[in-house]
Amino acid sequence: MACSDELVRSLMRPGVLPGAEGEVALIETHISWVLLAGEHAWKLKKPLDLGFLDFSTPARRRAACEDELRLNRRTAPEIYQAVVAVRGTPAAPRVDDDGHEEAHAGEGAPIDWLVRMRRFDQSALFSSLLAEGRLAPALFDRLARHVAEFHAGAARARPGEGYGDAEAVMAPVRQNFAQVRARVDDAQMLALLDGVERWAEARFVELAPLFDARLAAGMVRECHGDLHLGNLIVLDDGPRLFDAIEFSAALRWIDVVADVAFLVMDLQVRGEAGLGWRFLNAWLERCGDYEGLALLPWYLSYRAMVRAKVAAIRSAQLADAARAEALAECRRYLGFAAGCARPGAPSLLIASGVSGAGKTSQSQPLLEARGLIRVRADVERKRLFGLAPEDASGSTPDAGLYTAEASARTYDRLAELARSVAAAGYPVLVDATFLKRAQRERFHGLAGALGIPFAILAFEAPPALLRERVRRRAAEGRDASEADEAVLAGQLAAREPLDAAEAAFALEIDTGGAPDWAVLLPRFDALCGSG
Repeated sequence: MACSDELVRSLMRPGVLPGAEGEVALIETHISWVLLAGEHAWKLKKPLDLGFLDFSTPARRRAACEDELRLNRRTAPEIYQAVVAVRGTPAAPRVDDDGHEEAHAGEGAPIDWLVRMRRFDQSALFSSLLAEGRLAPALFDRLARHVAEFHAGAARARPGEGYGDAEAVMAPVRQNFAQVRARVDDAQMLALLDGVERWAEARFVELAPLFDARLAAGMVRECHGDLHLGNLIVLDDGPRLFDAIEFSAALRWIDVVADVAFLVMDLQVRGEAGLGWRFLNAWLERCGDYEGLALLPWYLSYRAMVRAKVAAIRSAQLADAARAEALAECRRYLGFAAGCARPGAPSLLIASGVSGAGKTSQSQPLLEARGLIRVRADVERKRLFGLAPEDASGSTPDAGLYTAEASARTYDRLAELARSVAAAGYPVLVDATFLKRAQRERFHGLAGALGIPFAILAFEAPPALLRERVRRRAAEGRDASEADEAVLAGQLAAREPLDAAEAAFALEIDTGGAPDWAVLLPRFDALCGSG
């Protein structure tokens, strides 16, 4: 890469890059250089062939630059501006930045290509915000909506196109193992790698039919492919994705669960599992892809292996302490990947209570602390009728979405989802009023049939506070619930209290004030461990 190193040094000289009259800063990754100059950032691909990417010729680098521009304009068009040619020589480069490539045709063939981007403040990255303790949890709710809407609008692969079938899914997984093994000589790390590989191969055999079914169902799409904290930024209008994978169609034409698994894994490895569960739940609520959870542990392991591979590649490019640090990072990701092979501990919980009791808002700390997957009746009811959570149905009590038949369909769907989430190995919290004893008994029976623990989270608050919450929520119009004070009054009159048998496996949660989860969590754990 001698010529490229020289080109980078030349581009960093004042005045070579357009608008770069002052100092030019450099950010280097294992596959590119990013030059920060004035109002712009300029990305130059490294002339590498790593198997999973090939930037070995100027033509390949140009194609990658053009793909990068197209892909990232889907989510961050204001950042990604143009692809520009570099002419001349590595020692004396000229950057064509006037938008008229044909006018420079007589000046010699380009020697390389740059992606011109709008420069942004690095402190706005999710990774920086987390390091500085400024990453607001609510950002992940907005991010989940952004990601779900991006996935909904992404192009979909079809069977036979070469993306998303079982063999296409497994190819990069096997490549990760081979590339880490080629760069690591530590016996303990290699033994760990062997164990992860055996599990991945065995689990692949079990999951192969599901991979193919997901492809047929349209769940393989042209995704981001590299969705981790370093590729998320807060712009004026909220959180956004950038720096999607441009160098490999196979690595971005993936299952949507594989896409979100990267961020969930990244947060868990960084000790922020709660934020990962928050994002995952918000994304699932928006898109409804609970059936995809069966793939999540396998994809979490795969994503950790991607980072292990990157760390191993970087270690081969470094020396001494820096190399040791990269190998330690590789070991950390290998350990996480190995942990994904452990069986899950599913349980079935129901959040019971009238509207305004806090079933959703006050259970959020529990979701994040214990990795629960929540399914909400208010959301799934609307989904059954083709509505988004925040859409107004125009229905009145006992009509439209709220007839007895619609309610029966909703509880049927909740039971179906609870079974699916539990089968994937995760604890599931079903969020509905569960006013009737028969409704609660049905889910207790389902837990028994599945052989998993069952508990009732009974949410209560004073009537005056319930009415105030319902009024406020209706006025704000941002929640899936459409209950008003009349609906609440009907619920209070019709509900059937827990009987003595139900009370034995119920956790009462008073939301008149903020629940003290430090006290409630041990009780919750005892209930879920008792069956």
